Amino acid sequence: MAQVSINSDYSEWGSSTDAGERARLLQSPCVDMAPKSEGEASPGEPDRGTTSTLGAVFIVVNACLGAGLLNFPAAFSTAGGVAAGIALQMGMLVFIISGLVILAYCSQASNERTYQEVVWAVCGKLTGVLCEVAIAVYTFGTCIAFLIIIGDQQDKIIAVMAKEPEGASGGPWYTDRKFTISLTAFLFILPLSIPREIGFQKYASFLSVVGTWYVTAIIIIKYIWPDKEMRPEDILTRPASWMAVFNAMPTICFGFQCHVSSVPVFNSMRQPEIKTWGGVVTAAMVIALAVYMGTGICGFLTFGAAVDPDVLRSYPSEDVAVAVARAFIILSVLTSYPILHFCGRAVVEGLWLRYKGMPVEEDVGRERRRRVLQTLVWFLLTLLLALFIPDIGKVISVIGGLAACFIFVFPGLCLIQAKLSEMEEVKPASWWALVSYGVLLVTLGAFIFGQTTANAIFVDLLA
Repeated sequence: MAQVSINSDYSEWGSSTDAGERARLLQSPCVDMAPKSEGEASPGEPDRGTTSTLGAVFIVVNACLGAGLLNFPAAFSTAGGVAAGIALQMGMLVFIISGLVILAYCSQASNERTYQEVVWAVCGKLTGVLCEVAIAVYTFGTCIAFLIIIGDQQDKIIAVMAKEPEGASGGPWYTDRKFTISLTAFLFILPLSIPREIGFQKYASFLSVVGTWYVTAIIIIKYIWPDKEMRPEDILTRPASWMAVFNAMPTICFGFQCHVSSVPVFNSMRQPEIKTWGGVVTAAMVIALAVYMGTGICGFLTFGAAVDPDVLRSYPSEDVAVAVARAFIILSVLTSYPILHFCGRAVVEGLWLRYKGMPVEEDVGRERRRRVLQTLVWFLLTLLLALFIPDIGKVISVIGGLAACFIFVFPGLCLIQAKLSEMEEVKPASWWALVSYGVLLVTLGAFIFGQTTANAIFVDLLA
């Protein structure tokens, strides 16, 4: 590896003593990694984690798969059919995998262990702050999506329990969508979000994996052996326009975004080597691709252009197997919301402490009050927005644009800065190729983010 001079200007903006604390706060829930301290590693040797190669594959798959798969059948419909959807995912997968490898390379070069710390160290203060703000906004938007998903699944389950006909309105007040979402959120999500530690993470991970695979299996089975009342409408075979294909990109970015948690996973490995990591992320992304393709293709072919942005809403309420899938999704989201909120809250806390110039050790007394206030504000804002934005497709489109920044923009900037920092007088051809590739990543991510932002402003808000 060529000699690299990485930025290390943490002291430019207040105190930096909270960096290690925020690094521990933002580690992946499944990661077991030794703390970064001088006394635990031999001189000249990096700290070694305990995660095996196979374990790393499982953790990356777990971080990648989630409730976002519910929107993939609609993404295939938006893209213009099965062929366009497959081609789009396969093409984007190359850039997704390369972004994960770039982050690992920059993590080694900067000796940092979380996504935002790598961006801060490699790209400098301004880009690091933008990255942390983007993580906070992304986790905030994902929490909104989770609450909408809860409402979608509860609507169907309550319709069966109350024996209401499909699409009926004017039921009892306790079956109202806004009431059921609010009740579930206050009873389960808020109590799980307030604690400082989240020791239930391992159970949430297990539920997410089981729920995701079960939903995929049910969608495939229902396509092979469909119910008589489920008949597909218009099955698109080609995109209406090139822009229609690009409109499906945010959903794919949202589904495959595991980059923020990938850096701690890489550093938790027994052998954190770039070549080994390349094999890990390739295997993990192929597994995720199979799950998303199975869900997207079969869900789209089952309902055609009429597929709902949340594919489970397209199935009859009284279907028992699908009802179990809805219950799995609700349980998964109930435990995933606090984890996403925890990560977002940690970033907000780090930004606040750095802005005030206060190290963690000197502010323990006020931490609890600040944490409770941050949690209440976060919880109430996400709940209010979820109650009045019932279409999950719009939310995923917006946060999918932010996911593109984590997948393309920040890794591309890191690659450019890392190569520009190399102390070589004569630049080889590979140097120019890598810098050009970094520019391509930044351009692609900026295009997706700009497109989704423009759609949100000029299409949704002005409609």
